[in-house]
Amino acid sequence: MKYSIFFVFMVGQLFSQELTIDQANHLATLPVKCLQQEYPNKLNQLLLDESELKSPKELHPAFYGCFDWHSSVHGHWSLVYLLNNFDDLNNKDEIISKLQMNLSKENIDFEIAYFNKNHEKSYERTYGWNWLLKLQLELEKSKLEFAKPLAENLKPLTELLIERYSEFLPKLRYPIRVGTHSNTAFGLTYAWDYAMHTNNVAFQDVIKENALRMYASDENCPFSWEPSGTDFLSPCMEEIGLMQRVLSEKEFLTWMRKFAPNLFKNKFEWETAKVSDRTDGHLVHLDGLNFSRAWNLYALYNKYPRTFSHLKKIADIHLQFSLPSVVDGNYEGEHWLASFALKAFEAKN
Repeated sequence: MKYSIFFVFMVGQLFSQELTIDQANHLATLPVKCLQQEYPNKLNQLLLDESELKSPKELHPAFYGCFDWHSSVHGHWSLVYLLNNFDDLNNKDEIISKLQMNLSKENIDFEIAYFNKNHEKSYERTYGWNWLLKLQLELEKSKLEFAKPLAENLKPLTELLIERYSEFLPKLRYPIRVGTHSNTAFGLTYAWDYAMHTNNVAFQDVIKENALRMYASDENCPFSWEPSGTDFLSPCMEEIGLMQRVLSEKEFLTWMRKFAPNLFKNKFEWETAKVSDRTDGHLVHLDGLNFSRAWNLYALYNKYPRTFSHLKKIADIHLQFSLPSVVDGNYEGEHWLASFALKAFEAKN
């Protein structure tokens, strides 16, 4: 018990500065532990008949662990990210072996076949799609020998999802502004990053055109409406995160003064979201909300330090507040919160 208290204290202290190798090693244990853990599992499957009643691993041989498909995807991203950034990560060979086992060409072919079912065209739209493109980007950026073959294996699924984005976005007349999986703004952020990385101008145009159509005229985002009871994304901040990507500096700051005028005030304060029961798989979402706010606040500070220097402290508070929940041993949170914590540190650094 004393060790647990000490460890949580040290997490708060060390993470307040930077992501250390000790913390990286601990965070890596969470997706490693669940990457090939089949149950408990939430399939979100539409059944046409009894022939489709199969185990998670049979249905999704690449992404069956970590409770659900999208959590498995960003669990894979977490491990690739840590391998890319820490040469001396513990159990490196074990991690790479598990990644290679899951992301084989055969397994990805099975995933593509699932997505190509007529009744599964909207599967994981757009939250899981977004994380898949982030995983693809992390593999393609990697200079490690193991990553290139895995990027090649994953690429056909990535290309299929780019097609799905391009088909779907023009049909989406109105953005989805919730703080959960279907949030449209978040669902476009990593897609944009990948479009930029690959210089895919056509995909950039699709994302930018539809982002402007849906969000350019927005004003006075209701920050006081956050959080809703089970948010794990900040609707206001995720929209800012997307528009910061697609607009020029001048265009973005002009838009921001209408959309979020309070963020320009040096005395701006924002209370962290509080979780009443971290063993509840929905209520623990609010720790994710704190990380979502943090990574977008860090992005504003890093891009416009003179304008938004006061936001760094708020981002730090949100990040540090929910970090202990990543190490509390509750599967309801730890199977995905490690990825959110790492995303916040990626934005911070």
